[in-house]
Amino acid sequence: MTEVVGPFLKSSYSGTQSNCVEVAPTATGGRAVRDSKDQTGPMLTFAPGDWQAFIAGAKPGVFGHSARG
Repeated sequence: MTEVVGPFLKSSYSGTQSNCVEVAPTATGGRAVRDSKDQTGPMLTFAPGDWQAFIAGAKPGVFGHSARG
């Protein structure tokens, strides 16, 4: 199981509602992602290189939508 070593954070664009994803660092230098509505539910985990590739694709809209900010 992946060890989360920092707090889960969400984007400032999310506001105060619980309808977003939260991201936290893992012990291996990767990231864990969870649904803010289900904080005890499953997490999607990324190895460090995989997380960097995901962010590099998400920002310019490679996955179909461009990220804000």
